[in-house]
Amino acid sequence: MAPLDVTSMSPSETRTQARYEAAADEMPPLYRNRVKVYPKAVMGRFRLAKWTVLTLCLSAYYLAPWLRWDRGPGQPDQALLIDMSARRAYFFWIEIWPQEVYYLTGLLILGAVGLFLATSLFGRVWCGYTCPQTVWTDLFMWVERLIEGDRNARIKLDRQPWSVDKAWRKTLKHGLWVLIALATGGAWAMYFNDAPTLVRDLLRFQATSSQVFFIGLFTFTTYLLAGWAREQVCTFMCPWPRFQAAMLDKHSLVVTYESWRGEPRGKHRKAEDAARLGDCVDCGQCHQVCPTGIDIRDGLQLECIGCALCIDACNGVMKKVGLPPNLISYDTTANIAARAAGAKPVYHFVRPRTIVYAALLAVVALAMLLGLGLRATVEINVLRDRNPLYVTLSDGSIRNGYTIKILNKAREERVFALALNGLDGASMQVVGQENAAGAPKLSVRPDQVGTFRVFLRAPRDATAEESHPITFALTEQGSGETARHGSTFVRPGR
Repeated sequence: MAPLDVTSMSPSETRTQARYEAAADEMPPLYRNRVKVYPKAVMGRFRLAKWTVLTLCLSAYYLAPWLRWDRGPGQPDQALLIDMSARRAYFFWIEIWPQEVYYLTGLLILGAVGLFLATSLFGRVWCGYTCPQTVWTDLFMWVERLIEGDRNARIKLDRQPWSVDKAWRKTLKHGLWVLIALATGGAWAMYFNDAPTLVRDLLRFQATSSQVFFIGLFTFTTYLLAGWAREQVCTFMCPWPRFQAAMLDKHSLVVTYESWRGEPRGKHRKAEDAARLGDCVDCGQCHQVCPTGIDIRDGLQLECIGCALCIDACNGVMKKVGLPPNLISYDTTANIAARAAGAKPVYHFVRPRTIVYAALLAVVALAMLLGLGLRATVEINVLRDRNPLYVTLSDGSIRNGYTIKILNKAREERVFALALNGLDGASMQVVGQENAAGAPKLSVRPDQVGTFRVFLRAPRDATAEESHPITFALTEQGSGETARHGSTFVRPGR
């Protein structure tokens, strides 16, 4: 692009261009290198809560595949298992078949609405405490502090040239990270394979290529996201911060800085400084303990995950300098404004949005419970032959062919009687039971799908319609449980 000819500009245009260029020089760059965050260790009630949640989450994740549940002979005894080869999902006493994928949809809806409700009440409590990225990042940072030291020691170690001490610390840290990531990937694979069998196959180098691939994939992603990416995932990769504001209002609990009390900030070196300044001593501890590297005093930000570690850090400083706690607090913006005005804070947990979320959560949960409690243990599916649509027999009668699939969801073998409704004068024949008298009896093994070929034969004048609706009725011989499925009987046109 050719440079502007300033000689042809008027004085006002020259001044405008100069102001524009000066503003462009002051603008921050669109892209910049990552500024590494070195979170400082802190102690307090929120840190203790995070350690507790972390321990519970990791224990549940790593130990759950080893829980056993007796389902009878020939059935997997792992309590939590998604068996891809058998096309089943097992959750303790619940067994989900492929055609019941709507239960998975219900779980996703429950998770989404539950997250909306929790956010509207308590802010980003999910991000700060139970998000897998937060949990594993906390674990990786604990290992890092254990080997390399706290914030200042890690900064110093990264800035110093390579040495034997630096090399062995970095090697040990990354080695432990890889082991944790490997355990994470292996545990994930155990939810899709029998855990003891998978471990035995891995130790004997007999694992399948798909098992090795997925273990390696989740090992790599855990190591990358929790060890290297860290806060970058929350800031740039996760979509939740982008629309969390839609879930929040002035009555939502969030991590906030009481600027009315803390400003103007500054060091309290003398008594007159304490009288002139606010309670914030500008120590920077809130910024140094933040896992995403932000300063909460700048207000609620996209990068804030609501972990509340800055509250623990600030309360520790307030205690040392003899000032009231909770300069940084877990509170609502409405209450912060009320305190600034000298009014009494009030918490409103029951609000229109929380009522809607709670009601939707209850409706979906109730629908799923009713569906699980009332679902049938037998289903029938009928597939009519498309080629040919019908066959004209030598006596002039018409024959249609069908493939009938019977899903026996019970743990024992069951016998079903098959009947036909809606077509007078028709006869039914099951392949393999040509000489059987009476209604066909179809035996289906436990927890299996039985497939049967059925032919319907009817006189040509049995129906005046070219496509006549019919119904197959299935009745279990022991309990009397029934299932029905509609189809059609096709005859040639007149």
